Order: sequence, then C-alpha cells, then structure tokens
Amino acid sequence: MSEDIITLKKKLKALIVFRVIFVTLFFGSSFFFWGFGRFHDIRTLSSLIISQYVFTIIYYLLLERTGNLVLFAYVQLTIDIFFEILLIYFTGGIDSWFSFTLVLTILASSIVLNKKAGFITATLSSVLYGMLINLQLYGLLAVKTEGLMEAKDYLYKIFIHTIFFYLTAYLSGYLSSRLEKTVQKLTEKDLDIRDLEIFTREVVESLSSGLFTTDMSGRVLLFNRAAERITGFGRESVIGQKIDSVIPFFPFPFYEERRDEKTVITGRTQKIIGLNISLMKGAADNTKGFIVVFQDLTPFKKLEAEMKQKEKWAAIGELSSNIAHEIRNPLASLKGSIEMIREDSIPKNQKERLMEIALNEMDRLNRIITDFLTYSRPTPPEFSQFDIHELLDETIDLLKNVDQNNGHVSIRKNYNGSVTVNADPQKLRQVFWNLGLNAIEAMPEGGEIIVSTRDTADSVEITMKDFGTGVEEKNQEKIFYPFFTTKERGTGLGLAIAYRIVEEHRGRINVESGPGIGTTFEVILPKEK
Repeated sequence: MSEDIITLKKKLKALIVFRVIFVTLFFGSSFFFWGFGRFHDIRTLSSLIISQYVFTIIYYLLLERTGNLVLFAYVQLTIDIFFEILLIYFTGGIDSWFSFTLVLTILASSIVLNKKAGFITATLSSVLYGMLINLQLYGLLAVKTEGLMEAKDYLYKIFIHTIFFYLTAYLSGYLSSRLEKTVQKLTEKDLDIRDLEIFTREVVESLSSGLFTTDMSGRVLLFNRAAERITGFGRESVIGQKIDSVIPFFPFPFYEERRDEKTVITGRTQKIIGLNISLMKGAADNTKGFIVVFQDLTPFKKLEAEMKQKEKWAAIGELSSNIAHEIRNPLASLKGSIEMIREDSIPKNQKERLMEIALNEMDRLNRIITDFLTYSRPTPPEFSQFDIHELLDETIDLLKNVDQNNGHVSIRKNYNGSVTVNADPQKLRQVFWNLGLNAIEAMPEGGEIIVSTRDTADSVEITMKDFGTGVEEKNQEKIFYPFFTTKERGTGLGLAIAYRIVEEHRGRINVESGPGIGTTFEVILPKEK
C-alpha cells in the first residue's frame, strides 16, 4: 500500500469522526438552547440526523473494502452537501442559520482531497443552494420566511453565498496545498535526518577507535562498540552515568582539549591507551560537552619497542663495524712500521721516520678510543652560571692557534656585553671547539668564521658560520651519526659528541649547509636548567 493511500485513508477516518462529533454536538446544543419549538418539522429533522449516523456507520464499514478511495471521498462529500441542503430547507431556506455547514464541507474537501475537490464542492454547493433559494422565491417550495423579502434579497443571498463558497474553496485549497508541500518537505527532511542518524550511528559503531561523548557534567551520552571492547564496560552500564564513577581511568572534569596516554588495567590485562579530548560544540558555537576518542596502543607500543630494539642492535652493529674500521687503519700502519724496523735492513733515518709514524698512529688510536669513550659513556653535566661570551672568547683563542689553522682562517665575533647561561662550561667548550675545528677544516684554503649570539626571552642562541665547502644534502642527516665523516683522517665523533652534549642540556642544534655556500651551526640552549 502506497504512502498516499495510507494518508488518504487516515484523512477519511478523521472526516468520519469529525462528522459524528459535529452532528452530535451541533444538533445537541441546538436542542439544548432552543428546544424543539425552534424547528418546524422536528420529526423530519430527527430523521435527517439519524440518517447521518446511519451513513457514517456505512462509510466506516466500507472504508476498508473500497478500492477507489478518491471516488469514495467524493461520494461522502456529495452526500454531505445534499444533507446540508435538506437541513437548510427544513430550517427556513433563506432564513436558515445552517448554510455555514456547506462551508465546512468545502473546507473538508480541500483538506481531505485537494484544491480541485474544493472548487467542485463549492460549485455543487452554489448550484444546489441557488436552486433552493430560487424555488423558495417562486413559491415552488413551501418554506415560510420571517418578514417580507424582495427578489433582490434572494438574489443577494445567492450571490454572497456563491462568492463565499468559492472564496472558501480558494483559500482552503491554497492553504491545503501549502500544508501538503510543507508536510512533504518535512517528511523528506525527517527521512534525511533519519538516514543521517543511521549513517552517523553506523559510522560511529564501525570505528576501530573507542568513542564516547559526555555533557558538561560528565554524564555519558554515547558509547560505541569499540569503547566497550577496549574498556570492558557495556554501554548499558555506562550511558547516563558520570564517566569517572564508572570508568575511573577517565578522570573528569576534562579541562581542555589535549592528547594523552594512560596505562590502565582492564580486567586482568594492562593496556596503554592513547586518548584525544575535544570540545563538543553546538550550532551556536556554545560548548555542550566533550568528545573523547581513544585507542588501545598496547600492540603498537610492543611493535615500537621491538623496532627500537632492532634499531639498537643495528646501531650497535654499525658502530662496531665503524670502530673496527677506524682502529684497523692505524693498526695496519703501526704493524707495517714495526715489521720494517724489526728487519733491521733499512737506513737509520728511515727507521726514525717509521718510528715517528708508529707513534703518530698510537696517538691516533688513543684519540679514537678517548673520543669513543666520551661519546659512549658521557658524564652528567655539572651546571653552573657563567658568561657564554667569556667561554666563546677562550675557545676562539685556542682555535686561532690550532695546527689546522696556520693563520689562514680569521674568526670574527658578532656579540657584545654578557649573556649568562646555566650549563656545564667544560662540556660546552668541547661543543664549540668541535664546531670550530670542523669549520676550520672545511676551509683548507682559508676564509672567515663568524661567531654570533642572540639572547631571547627563553633561550640563548649561539651561531657559528663558515664559508667552506659545505655539506651535500644527502649527507646532512648523517653528520651527527657517530663515525660518519667525509675527511680522510677524521674519526666522525666530533659532531656526534657535540650533538649529545647539547641534548644533555635539553637544547637543540640546527644546521644549514650546501656545497659552495658554507655551513651554519646554531646551538640553542634553554635558560632554565
């Protein structure tokens, strides 16, 4: 059965009920106020009322058996008009007070059927009413009137009733059509909203992440299937309750939007839960509650730990390989020199040269081991307050006289006054020494290094810029790796040690470089310890 047929059947039922109520109340009140003496032919009128009840019962019985409901509605409305014309006839014709009942039928036809039905009933009502009044005018109907009336009075009555009938049909049809359109739009909107609600519910229930919403007092409004699985609590026991009273590891109130991780115990299982708290906004951008989305991060944390372990072993393997490589080279030179000295078949001056090579390689081995121990077993920094400019001045003086410099590299200071930092002066001296030495070695033909500082509200920035060969882009991510170097005799630990020391001070070190444009290292130290 279509939606239109169901709607029409409901309207016809309403029409039947309205007819019974109207006949009962209207005629009952008429007899109550005026008595039987008001009506000239009480027996005929009573028969008319009884007939209306009988027809109403017949309508109700035929409603479920009728196939053409539209025709059935027209039949009812037409019979109602005939009953109303008879009522007008028996209650005085032109003097009858009951001509308004035709207006009710016209209204009913527009509401039950459509605008067209309203005009049809208006036409039928006008024709029948006009015939009744004309027959009364020419004395063809034995209807008494109160007082004398002229022909124009009869014509006026017919005219005004006809105008009123059609006006009623137009207005009721217009309002009915607008009402139908509004109802149709509301129905469509309701279906859209219902579909959207179903879609939203399906999306929320299909999420792999747990999701729940609360009002401003912390009472749970929504709790999806994933939330049940992760927390172990059923939604029946959670919805409507305060979240922290049911699930203690979600403490309320939620003061602000934030991300967090919690280690919780659900049943006998320990889980790591990551959650994101957001404000739930209304249409007027007012805060209505909170949205909490959370995930069970336990498997990801296990995988992350395994990856870190593998990376650790891979780093140890690479470090061991680099150490072996760095130690093997001086050992090879040392072994070759000692074997030639042991043969005792070379001139004295060559022996002295081989001995000098052996001693240099021993020094190189000692430097490699010392640097490696410094990197692998760092001592905790000893913080103290000191002027960073004084430390930089001391380091610059040492760099000016280093063997790699040979007076070809000038160092320009771009700072004034004093800037106090809270750090370990010995460790920072090593940082700037390594950076400065790296800058000097990057300019074998000479050049200039610019050392500058900047004091901000929460940090101190020290910049060391050279105009050397620069670092290729593919190597920029590796320059802080231990034993990574592009120099022939470098250990590859200087920048790695500098990076670790800056990290120990909860600072950071940035680098900008490119072939042919030089390199800039920026050390940023926080002012607080």
